[in-house]
Amino acid sequence: MRGADAQGRHRDHGSARRGAAVALAAAGALVLAGCTTGDAQQVVGQGYVAGDGSLVQLAPEDRGDPVELAGTTLDGEQVDVADWRGAPVVLNTWFAACGPCREEAPDLVEVATATAGDGVNFLGINVSDGPAQGTAFEEQFGVPYPSLEDRDGKGVLALRGQLPPASTPTTLVLDPQGRVAARFSGAVQDPSTLRAVIDDAAAEGA
Repeated sequence: MRGADAQGRHRDHGSARRGAAVALAAAGALVLAGCTTGDAQQVVGQGYVAGDGSLVQLAPEDRGDPVELAGTTLDGEQVDVADWRGAPVVLNTWFAACGPCREEAPDLVEVATATAGDGVNFLGINVSDGPAQGTAFEEQFGVPYPSLEDRDGKGVLALRGQLPPASTPTTLVLDPQGRVAARFSGAVQDPSTLRAVIDDAAAEGA
């Protein structure tokens, strides 16, 4: 009987181990999917996962303080968004291996080019790449605006507030006073929507 009991316990333990292994494998598959699919990009060391492109806008009376964001670009230049007060500013978090970032890049380039004559400034915030990798991305997509090199996370940290970036990519539109007026969580789905949000912000400062 003792042998039978031991054999039964051995089978039970084996089943438990197999069940745990299956659970771990399933969890690992989910994590892997989250790191490689366009719907769930994850930034190493940052903990972001991509959003669904949803848009949130704040009425002027609901906005917080102006964003204080400055740093060094991938090209080694110094930039400070406070220098761009008086017109809308568009901030976009990204990294080169991010699928949704690559998908939206042509749309961002299109809108940035179309609004540059109106004084609108775009600034990327690269959350994980070194200058060489980030610059290669910019050259591939013809990005006409600078990007902060933000591997230390200080740039993203400066954006905490009512609508902080919670995904990569995230696009924030600042009003002419430098306050966050709108947030796209995830890739911008339609460049005309981004253009409309920028136009709305510009009209506030007219």
